[in-house]
Amino acid sequence: MSGDLTIRFVTRQDYAQWLPLWDGYNAFYGRAGATALAGEITAMTWARFFDAYEPVHALVAESGGELLGLTHYLFHRSTTMIEPNCYLQDLFTSAAARGKGVGRALINGVYEQAKLAGCSRVYWQTHETNHTAMLLYDKVAERSGFVVYRKML
Repeated sequence: MSGDLTIRFVTRQDYAQWLPLWDGYNAFYGRAGATALAGEITAMTWARFFDAYEPVHALVAESGGELLGLTHYLFHRSTTMIEPNCYLQDLFTSAAARGKGVGRALINGVYEQAKLAGCSRVYWQTHETNHTAMLLYDKVAERSGFVVYRKML
């Protein structure tokens, strides 16, 4: 990746470039076409980034005026520590940017924001079949050993 990569907070003016990245992220996890997220969810997600009362934040990777990737993260309390935790919820780079350090730069951007917020831990999850991403994740973090269970209500 060229030296002009910038990791920064998303702005309202980024919507037209953010949306295709968001759609790509969702498509990767099978949320496209008939299974796509409802428009209200995308609209609410976008609005949360600009609401000072929301703990949800977004960073983007930009080079030459083009957005190459996004990450969304949130801060929350824990019953096992005093400091807040940071959950890196979404991470996605455009196909053309993969393997060029954009994902790592976005993760490092979240690490920096988490430190500024006083967090002692950043964590995330990925699908067990996302082997390509796990090659990076294994270099920048430690596997926790926990298995995720869920029940849709």
